[in-house]
Amino acid sequence: MAAGVVCAQAPPAAIPAAIKVQGDIATPLTLTAQDLAAMPRERASIPDQDGTQVEYEGVTLSEILRRAGAPLGNQLRGNALTTYVLAKAHDGYQVVFTLAEVDAAFANEKILVADKRDGKPLFEYQGPFRLVCPGDKAGARSVRMLETLEIVRLRK
Repeated sequence: MAAGVVCAQAPPAAIPAAIKVQGDIATPLTLTAQDLAAMPRERASIPDQDGTQVEYEGVTLSEILRRAGAPLGNQLRGNALTTYVLAKAHDGYQVVFTLAEVDAAFANEKILVADKRDGKPLFEYQGPFRLVCPGDKAGARSVRMLETLEIVRLRK
């Protein structure tokens, strides 16, 4: 390589600043940070790796699914109970939740789509959106760099 020549690396692929809600639902959505900021907000504290408490803020997953027309509440009966949510991250990581896990009529779980950590935007390696599951004993379903929520309804 000649003196003074600098090789530039391609920048990493940008993480989309929106979440797509798609699949077997009445109203597919693309939600931006501004959309989430305008929705009802909740907070949840979870222990960090060093044991300190971290407070996340965002919108409940159930609120987002309700707005997309997922069967919740009185509609979540019979075959609708086979419906699940596949949460997908920018890096390819995926986790699954049943609709009953996120519906307050069935479970006490408060799963958040968070955009803030301790009152500040998420760190780049976590966000711009992160799924936070404070009731889980291990953080494996707390999906960082959340991009897509795909609703899948099993057929008979």
